[in-house]
Amino acid sequence: MISRKYTEVVVVPLTAISLAFLAGALFILAIGKNPIDVYGVMLQGTLGTSYGIGQVLFKSTPLILTGLSVALAFHAGLFNIGAEGQLNMGALAMGLMGWWITATWPSLSWIIVIPLCLIAGFMGGAVWGFIPGWLKARFGVHEVINTIMLNFISLGIVNYLVMEHFHIPETIHTPEIGPAAHIPRFDALIPLFSGSPVNASLLIALGIIVLSGYLLFRTRLGYEIRALGFNPPAAEYAGININRITWVSMALSGGIAGMVGMNFILGYKYYFEDGFAGGVGFMGIAVALLGKNHPIGIVLAALLFGILSQGGLAINTQVPKDLVEILEAIIILLMVIMTEIFRRRFSHQKQIK
Repeated sequence: MISRKYTEVVVVPLTAISLAFLAGALFILAIGKNPIDVYGVMLQGTLGTSYGIGQVLFKSTPLILTGLSVALAFHAGLFNIGAEGQLNMGALAMGLMGWWITATWPSLSWIIVIPLCLIAGFMGGAVWGFIPGWLKARFGVHEVINTIMLNFISLGIVNYLVMEHFHIPETIHTPEIGPAAHIPRFDALIPLFSGSPVNASLLIALGIIVLSGYLLFRTRLGYEIRALGFNPPAAEYAGININRITWVSMALSGGIAGMVGMNFILGYKYYFEDGFAGGVGFMGIAVALLGKNHPIGIVLAALLFGILSQGGLAINTQVPKDLVEILEAIIILLMVIMTEIFRRRFSHQKQIK
């Protein structure tokens, strides 16, 4: 008999993905195309070439971090919808740090510069995550409202600072960072990825995944975060300071989102550009949901959405790229529906026993 955990973690997501692609096939048939041909082009354009694989990895890297950001808050029973704002604040801090430090001390080693840029990004996101966490802990204001409003505020602040103070004339981006702040691209070491912007940010993101997994499942702080999410009254009764854990969780969540900029700023374009995120903060919610808030599941879910994102470009000549958005939406809807059905069925079986 299939265990409940296996069904929830493996069967439900795979079924949702399969049904979503089946629904996509019906959409493709409705517009007069062959689903096998279209999905074949998608597969060839993503996993069939070294360039496609590189693009998938590049687009998956920020999703790993935003998915982990949302998941960490989920573990504390908090719904962080503010990753988009947090990553923008962190990315701007990272870009300005990289520009300032390499312009002021151009001979400084990358061993110092890159960690300082990463710390700036983490702190920028952490501060923006701390605010709704503190408001929740201090006044009981719901984090969903806080984070949604702070998204708009952060976008306004970032736009103002870039356009009024830090942009290069005739552009919407900050000055370029110096070479000491550059994270190496894979194509410089592995010719297989020639032409693709995938870079060592992926390795850093995977390292953050490992550290976060250790934090959540092997440390006291992680236990307190999960205890708060599982049962707040019981956590408080056990002596856990739920107010402190609330804002700490949101600050950590925001800090992880603030690291997203390294993929674009340190490893690709070498400057902060207004609007670079393109909604990846909101996609983190889908990644966390599909990955069941587990670090390994988040990596796999991020890769799936990376494939869909790159696949949309590959099939754009045959069908509207909106097909990808349809697939993503159906996957999430089916995940929500099937998870609820599964829980109700399991609860019913438990009552019968």
